[in-house]
Amino acid sequence: MSALIASIVDIVWGLPLVIFLFVANFILLWHSRFLPIKGVIHAVRLLGHKEVGNVQGQISHFQTFCNAIAATVGLGNISGVAIAISQGGPGAIVWMWIAAFIGMNTKFFECTSALIHRGKDYRGDVQGGAMYTITGALPKKMHFLGVMFAICGMVGTLSMFQINQLGTFITLEYGFPGWVSGLFFSVLTLWVLRGGLKRLSDTCSAIVPAMSVVYVVTCLVILGRHLEMLPAVFVDIFRHAFTTSSVFYGSLGYGFIHIMVTGIKRATFSNEAGLGTAPMAHSNSRTNEPVAEGYVSMLGPLLDTLVICTLTALVILVSFHETGIPQLSGIQLSIAAFEKNLGTAGRYLLGISVLLFAFSTILGMANYNQKCWDFLFKGRRGTGIVPFQAWYIGTIMVGSILAMDNVLNLIDIAYALMTIPNIIATVWLAPQVAAALKDYNRRHGL
Repeated sequence: MSALIASIVDIVWGLPLVIFLFVANFILLWHSRFLPIKGVIHAVRLLGHKEVGNVQGQISHFQTFCNAIAATVGLGNISGVAIAISQGGPGAIVWMWIAAFIGMNTKFFECTSALIHRGKDYRGDVQGGAMYTITGALPKKMHFLGVMFAICGMVGTLSMFQINQLGTFITLEYGFPGWVSGLFFSVLTLWVLRGGLKRLSDTCSAIVPAMSVVYVVTCLVILGRHLEMLPAVFVDIFRHAFTTSSVFYGSLGYGFIHIMVTGIKRATFSNEAGLGTAPMAHSNSRTNEPVAEGYVSMLGPLLDTLVICTLTALVILVSFHETGIPQLSGIQLSIAAFEKNLGTAGRYLLGISVLLFAFSTILGMANYNQKCWDFLFKGRRGTGIVPFQAWYIGTIMVGSILAMDNVLNLIDIAYALMTIPNIIATVWLAPQVAAALKDYNRRHGL
């Protein structure tokens, strides 16, 4: 079964999907003329803006940003980067950067179109996301793509990878078996979910700033101790990004296409640009300006990949620049890097980050998963909030005991199949979003 799942990953993440994503993203760049990316400062200012009066939505720009970041910034930034380096060498980092830069533009388009075409769930609450965009704006013969997205989203937005890596860390550090971690965080997650969107938003708004500061400061301390190595590390990163064989630090020698696909795949796993998940969070924003929330959504790939993932990659690479990267996988490689630099303190600081990153993502993904669930079942008898919570909590337990490769491959398959309908809808509606962008910029003097 493991071999079959791995084979399916190779098929769905093959060169055709990579070409499809590149073509689609460059179409979006052509429509935008890079205008959204030039508006990063405006996006930051919008985080403190609260709209009053008769506006749709439930929570503020800042809360939607935290909800999205809670699901986006997770163990993909710690163990996912380590996996990218072990699978594709340091050159994969360049492709993560390229994917993130283009992803900022893509996320602007997908989130703006999601807010333009927001719908309502069976309770009458305002919702958005690829499934609502497709069924609300695309021809009826294409509505099956919305169902496809929601079905795949039921798997792709599970938190099995997060609990798997968190359980691995707790097992390595404290000796508790994975199922203990699964049980503990299942109960904690259930308590938050029982409080609804408000408790979820309040919890994420508290966790996200704290976890980001702790991790960024720890990484900067480590890099400060290796400043003289950074130029050589950057040279290696770029040299191996475009080579036909990467033989860096004892890796097996991966071809150019493998390095590129690995970087793009891990960037998608990390920042979720083009995946269609972030629009589900941003669509809850209290605003009548879809473009404004589109600007805010761009900050996700910026913080996630261009800042946090880069720091993780640099810490690993400077730590083993002279000795070679050890044959460790996922979270174990990150632990080794932190411990080598900061000793026991490094393990504890990484432990705090792992705990906060994992739990915030478990909560953020629960929000996405429920939206897919509600879209598919529409509150039919036996499919209400309690069955959903049982489903989501049950998958946390399953993820805590599965092998890491199986968990990662299952999520990668779902991500690929979610990306296809979401990108089709995003490109289809790109002219409408581009026109809204020009109007918004004109009205706000941007």
